[in-house]
Amino acid sequence: MAPSSDPTLERLANSVLQPGFEGTTAPDWLRRRIAEGLGSVVLFSRNIHTPEQVARLTASLRAENPDLIVAIDEEAGDVTRLEAWTGSSRPGNLALGAVDDIDLTESVAHDIGRDLHAAGVSLNFAPSADVNSNPLNPVIGVRSFGSRTDLVSRHTAAWIRGLQQAGVAACAKHFPGHGDTIVDSHHGLPQIQGSAEEIALTALPPFIAAMEAGVRAVMTAHLLAPAYDPDLPATLSHRILVELLRGELRFDGLLVTDGIEMGAVTDRYGIDGATVKAVAGGVDAVCVGGESADEATFDLLSTALVKAVLDGTLPEERLAEASLRVREFAVWSGERSRAVGRAAEPSDIGLVAARRAVRVRHRSDSADAVLPLTGAAHVVELSPTMSLAVDGRTPWGVAEPLRDLRPGTTSVRLTEPELSHGADILDREALAPAAGRPLVVVVRDAARHRWMTDTLTRLLRSRPDALVVEMGVPAGDALGATHLITHGATRVSGIAAAELLAGAAG
Repeated sequence: MAPSSDPTLERLANSVLQPGFEGTTAPDWLRRRIAEGLGSVVLFSRNIHTPEQVARLTASLRAENPDLIVAIDEEAGDVTRLEAWTGSSRPGNLALGAVDDIDLTESVAHDIGRDLHAAGVSLNFAPSADVNSNPLNPVIGVRSFGSRTDLVSRHTAAWIRGLQQAGVAACAKHFPGHGDTIVDSHHGLPQIQGSAEEIALTALPPFIAAMEAGVRAVMTAHLLAPAYDPDLPATLSHRILVELLRGELRFDGLLVTDGIEMGAVTDRYGIDGATVKAVAGGVDAVCVGGESADEATFDLLSTALVKAVLDGTLPEERLAEASLRVREFAVWSGERSRAVGRAAEPSDIGLVAARRAVRVRHRSDSADAVLPLTGAAHVVELSPTMSLAVDGRTPWGVAEPLRDLRPGTTSVRLTEPELSHGADILDREALAPAAGRPLVVVVRDAARHRWMTDTLTRLLRSRPDALVVEMGVPAGDALGATHLITHGATRVSGIAAAELLAGAAG
């Protein structure tokens, strides 16, 4: 960063940024910036190889600043960073909401917190407190505890209690609620159309419950809520962040942006303009690095904040206030990061939760399907394009765990582009290999993908005895002669479904 006339402003600007970085060791530029006032970093799956390696990484970063905030987006379920390469060993929020046992939710979150604490993480960008009231929502879905405000509220509070009891700060997101949207904010600007009264009744209660549970941070949503502010997305809106969240709801903790490089804000304001407007609007920390994780981006944003103070766009008092909140949070979280606790012992709480979340339906007019399977099956998994919030490389599905339980099981995973290449692909890849053996069809968020429901219909027309495993948000209707609903697509949910299919449930 080019020197300014006021080094104090540079340190203030550095302190409110939360950058990501490349690699499994800390780059030199990041170490230098920590010495220059950087107070936070964010870990992504690209920074993670093993828990032991993450612990070494965080220790090396804290050698530069013992109170450095180390954040991560570890919701578990479909959104995992610690287990991105293996698939999560815990189900996500929708599965926990389906079970509706707040003690179980608290236990799962505590289990996550123990692993994060052992790895040196002090802030977790979870849980999602969004009420998934729109089943076509492309970015929340299984990340929500459900579509009912009361259910989401009590499980949000339980999740926060469990995580924070393990010494890791929780962060309720995405304020003021991302559940009633149909646009992915990574690519465009969503809107919530309800009145202020409707939003207060449906979307805000989980955040209020989070505050009552002692949540230490809240993450903003990149969406337009015209009932509160017809012009600015929530992340940039003084009316939403200061008048509503700080004023009416009296939240006094750390306020963090969703990834500032997301299209919902950068398409209109640029990444530097969005950063300045977010801090001016009331944000304390700007998360960046999911996509732009380089030194040049960090310097661009730090320089933009300094220039905004010098030209009067951003009051210095507001930047100093944000920096103070970051420092106060860092001291609080640093004390907990240094606390020595019992080493985390292996736990099967995730598998217990995933098993309890599975539901089985049998179509009343058919006795064709056989459950459990009597031998090797052929599995057809229909795979959608995932939101950027979900690492597309993370293992999911039923085929692999079922193969372990029923040796000889074969499988194919098909996508929409592949199915468009030829009308005979289903015959070649799905029906022919399943001749004379059980057919298992796995769908993921089928209600949002017309191609997937059409493909499933074609398969069931030829094989009415097929067993259907529905991962993701349930469509509501019975699918196939026998229909398993997992309420998530994480690895452990696939194991729970495979156990039922093979008659090996624990």
